[in-house]
Amino acid sequence: MRGILLFIWETIKIALIALVIVVPIRYFLFQPFFVMGQSMHPNFENGDYLLIDEISYRFIEPNRGEVLVFKCPQNPSQRYIKRIVGLPGETVDIENGKVMIFNQGQAQVLDESEYLGSFVKTQGNVRISLKENEYFVLGDNRSASSDSRKWGVLPGENIIGRVFVRAWPFAAFAKFTAPSYE
Repeated sequence: MRGILLFIWETIKIALIALVIVVPIRYFLFQPFFVMGQSMHPNFENGDYLLIDEISYRFIEPNRGEVLVFKCPQNPSQRYIKRIVGLPGETVDIENGKVMIFNQGQAQVLDESEYLGSFVKTQGNVRISLKENEYFVLGDNRSASSDSRKWGVLPGENIIGRVFVRAWPFAAFAKFTAPSYE
């Protein structure tokens, strides 16, 4: 009987230690996210299992090109995954299949060739000036994405975190960083 009680006590201790370690990591540092849909194809596929870094945006501002998960502005119970294209204080202009960024009088055609194929054209005619704490986001699959072209700017408070790692499928395991636009 003493052996059974000792086994139960050890099992409870292991479970408590696991909870003390896992719960804070899960709720404050990293959050799992399953990709549902094709809006980020070909870079993210339906069913990909991602880990979202929830803490870095508390210390650093989001960068252009980062892929993030956020609460949809139209329905905060929905989680979306998109790429940041426009940052606070900039004007985003989409015309003739190209994305232009205007920042302090400087204009830049966004070169997205690092993550989009050369055949991808950004549809629509949109011009949006972003205020403080507002972002413009687009899906990588521009023809099948509900994004800022449809529902407008993304408020910064809706951001959950940036995509840090694709953990599944294991053959596609990858760590993600923002592309360079220079």
